[in-house]
Order: sequence, then C-alpha cells, then structure tokens
Amino acid sequence: MYLGALELDVLLGDVHSLKQKRSLIKPVLADLRRLGVSASEAGDQDLHRRSRLGVAVVAPDLVHVREILDKCERLVADRPELELLSTRRRLFGPED
Repeated sequence: MYLGALELDVLLGDVHSLKQKRSLIKPVLADLRRLGVSASEAGDQDLHRRSRLGVAVVAPDLVHVREILDKCERLVADRPELELLSTRRRLFGPED
C-alpha cells in the first residue's frame, strides 16, 4: 500500500472577500474529489487571494499514486481562475 500527499499553493484572481474565495475553491475541491482523492483547503484560510489545498490518495502501487497526483496537479494548473504557485509532493510506502 502506498500513500501520496500533494500540497498546492494557489493564488486566486479578482477576489475581495472570503465568500468569493469559497465560491472559487469549493468547485475545485469537488473536481479533485471526483478523481478519487481526499481534498480540502488546508491553509491560508484567512487570506482572500491565497489558498493552500491538500490532496491525499492511497493506492496499491506507487505508479498509480503518481498518476493520480499528476492528474490532480494538472486539474488545478488548468483552472483559469487560479494561478498555481507551487506544489509539494510526498510519497510513503511500506518501507516508511
């Protein structure tokens, strides 16, 4: 069994309130969850234009974990209303 974690630091476009921020982040999280991962806003919750999204996945092999995390990263990077600033990926396996 392998576990993958992905942290995505994003900058939001023309956002002036936390309510606007939530209206942009909520559909992104829903789209990520459709890929079979656990996803949530995991940081920068008090900032209007920044967000830190966390994604986690468990799979039987490392190749599958990497493929899913790649899809998640592309999904966020392809959103026109977001600018992906950085990502951090961590992988855990049976030997960890």
